[in-house]
Amino acid sequence: MPEKDTPSEVTSAVRLVFMGTPPFAVPCLRALVEHGYTPLAVYTRPDRPAGRGLRPHPPPVKIAAQELGLPVYQPESLRRPEEIEALRSLQPDVVVVCAYGEILRRPILQIPPKGILNVHPSLLPRHRGPSPIPAAILGGDQTTGVTIMLMDEGMDTGPILSQRSIPIEPLDTAETLATKLSQLAAPLLVETIGLWLRGELSPRPQEHSQATVTKLLRKEDGLINWHLSAVELWRMVRAYHPWPGTFAHFQGETIFIRRAWPIEYESSKPIGTVISLPPELQPLVPRELGTAAFGVQTGKGVLAVLEAQRAGKKPLSSTEFIRGMPKLVGAILEGRPG
Repeated sequence: MPEKDTPSEVTSAVRLVFMGTPPFAVPCLRALVEHGYTPLAVYTRPDRPAGRGLRPHPPPVKIAAQELGLPVYQPESLRRPEEIEALRSLQPDVVVVCAYGEILRRPILQIPPKGILNVHPSLLPRHRGPSPIPAAILGGDQTTGVTIMLMDEGMDTGPILSQRSIPIEPLDTAETLATKLSQLAAPLLVETIGLWLRGELSPRPQEHSQATVTKLLRKEDGLINWHLSAVELWRMVRAYHPWPGTFAHFQGETIFIRRAWPIEYESSKPIGTVISLPPELQPLVPRELGTAAFGVQTGKGVLAVLEAQRAGKKPLSSTEFIRGMPKLVGAILEGRPG
């Protein structure tokens, strides 16, 4: 991470607006402030109902901004003329966007003379769109990273200013990978914005022919298709943690598979059948992961289950889980049709 210097005249004089919403964006906001880039305003999405009482909960960026003593704006939409004028009245030199949650249109893009810098958690042009972190795990990518780009009117199609990569580890989930990428993004943003404002960076166009595009995740995406291979389903379990989760149904009840490991073993049972894992198969599961008491026959191999959860209940180790649902062994877990 760049050393924390005394803010330069350029740094302290720049008029910057920050836009972000989820936990991923918080390290970037904090890093900017720590290095002398004090935002004129922090834009984030409105408070939303959450929890059992459905009380309004502030976004993580709002909480961080208030802790830093920064003014917070929470418009329902930046498409409204009055919101466009409110942003223009701030006269920002540059805007930084980090997982804000709304597509910015031309009237917004044209406001800052130094453009809008977007922090995107993938190595563009791979995995454009709203779900790049799960997509990298689902795709079996060995590496991923962070791209800082200049926004244009396309979806993550603007020219690239900088990139930095990290490996995807076998135990990474969307949650752990998002944390790693947020920590990677913060120092890269500080370094990049300084070079950009000093005129020391030349944007490079993306190779659009190499682009892939992700989709917005929905709850039903987590329903398992047991005809896929164990490796594909293992990636799915990791990619959809913590949301939407990976699940199947048994006797009208939803069963979530929270941790798993693929093993090369064919049980001769029908696809989707829950089987006990005998002791001789346990060495196929890495020791540090614990014991997989049961698995599910897939289209290729067995998905060894390490942790499962009944809807509305707490997560349990597979040993505890199967002890509470012994009838599950030998049954077929209902999932998405093959």
